[in-house]
Amino acid sequence: MISRLLAAAALVLPLSLAAQERGPEPKAAAKSPADIEAPIRSVTRHSGNFGGTRIAYRAIAGDTYLKDKDGKPLASITSYSYIKEGPVDPNRPVTFLWNGGPGSGSLWLHMGAFGPKRVVIPSDARDDGAPPYPIVDNAESLLDVTDIVFIDPVGTGFSRALGDTDPKDYWGVTKDAKSMAAFIRLWLNEHGRWNAPKFIGGESYGTTRSAAVIKELEGSYTDVAINGIILISSILDFSQAADAPGNELGYVTNLPSMAATAWYHNKVADRPASLEAFVEEARAFAIGPYAAALLKGNALTPAERAQILPQLSRFTGVSQTYLAQADLRLSPGRFYKELLRDRGLTIGRLDTRYTGVDYDNAGETPDNDPSFYAIDGAYTAAMNQWSRVGLGYSPDLTYSAIGGTRDWDWNIAGGPRGGSGYLNVAPWIGKAMRENSDLRVFVGQGYYDFATPFFGAEYSLNRTGIPNDGRIVWQYYHAGHMMYVREDDLRKLSSDIRAFIRAR
Repeated sequence: MISRLLAAAALVLPLSLAAQERGPEPKAAAKSPADIEAPIRSVTRHSGNFGGTRIAYRAIAGDTYLKDKDGKPLASITSYSYIKEGPVDPNRPVTFLWNGGPGSGSLWLHMGAFGPKRVVIPSDARDDGAPPYPIVDNAESLLDVTDIVFIDPVGTGFSRALGDTDPKDYWGVTKDAKSMAAFIRLWLNEHGRWNAPKFIGGESYGTTRSAAVIKELEGSYTDVAINGIILISSILDFSQAADAPGNELGYVTNLPSMAATAWYHNKVADRPASLEAFVEEARAFAIGPYAAALLKGNALTPAERAQILPQLSRFTGVSQTYLAQADLRLSPGRFYKELLRDRGLTIGRLDTRYTGVDYDNAGETPDNDPSFYAIDGAYTAAMNQWSRVGLGYSPDLTYSAIGGTRDWDWNIAGGPRGGSGYLNVAPWIGKAMRENSDLRVFVGQGYYDFATPFFGAEYSLNRTGIPNDGRIVWQYYHAGHMMYVREDDLRKLSSDIRAFIRAR
């Protein structure tokens, strides 16, 4: 390792010294608005069977420019709008969707779940292999009940900062939400849909974004009222993900996901027939005896420890010896490596049904996430093929599927009760629900998801200030973070959200 670092330094240092000798590079002249190319749009017409209904629709793929008060273009946001043909029905909803990251394009929900076309990958947690991948008509698209707009935030997909605009102006919890809210207002202006029923939603960090966007849309005197928020694989309270010594919350909220995974991989000795029943046992243990034991810390007696260990081993599928050495605190990374070590396999993070083979079997954590490298090739290929060929929108740019943003600003000035020690956007959803009596929330969670564990989502939305009046709809799936990669769960997810939209 040291030799590699020294070699890298040898490559970098002469360049730095040379730059110092000749002085700083001259800055490129800032582009004037006249130098910035006009936005590109492609409009095509199609039809398909969605939810059992034949729908003719117009697809609009392309750029929307965000501008400053003087009309100078600052950033281009790419979107894909699917709008039912014919006279505008004032009662027809429009749904705005995005993915997460932060730094991910909307290709996952677009080409995996709700777009009119989707890519087919194996349902049984095998990798997607090599192209060509089947791109098929998506009968599970929601176009029978709503128009749909897929949005790629700045730095994702083909969306980008323009001219001399610093892209970091859009890379942050609040900055990003403001740009998404601005886009929604522009879209409503252009399409005359201000009085239409409206839904917003996302997956993963896209649920964080949804909470921040609802604050921007409904938190001022120029409200854009929303009928429903769709949260798929939620992460709202980031204290659960804070891997810091002394923070016990993550161990508690991760435990039911460990139990579900141990059940799936047949690592539970007295394995119940029902996953749901075993998960319910794990919930009760996690929030009860296990949480109490962790909170006692060094005050936990040997007798109490002896009572917890066998139960913890039963729910996690990991040996009591290993758990004792970990002081009852099993981190997800260790769990991915340890659960199937006896089989020479690791498990996925996004979806623990997936397994992988590491360089060797001795490490503490996996080399990579087999549930991500098993699907990324198919989705990237399908998004580029559908956009560039199917929709005729093919800019001279690389589509950034994920990882296109850096140095994300996680601070939320004026956060709940003035606190910004950690990010928790769930109170923004609570406030929106208290101030909009018709606002409903759909929450869909996969049992085998460790990126956004289902018990963590339950914890986040079960806090003071969030109405407990039946307006939050919960649904669960027998897959992971992208539950729609499993065909049965795609059908269930589509049916569940279709029912949610119809029940507005």
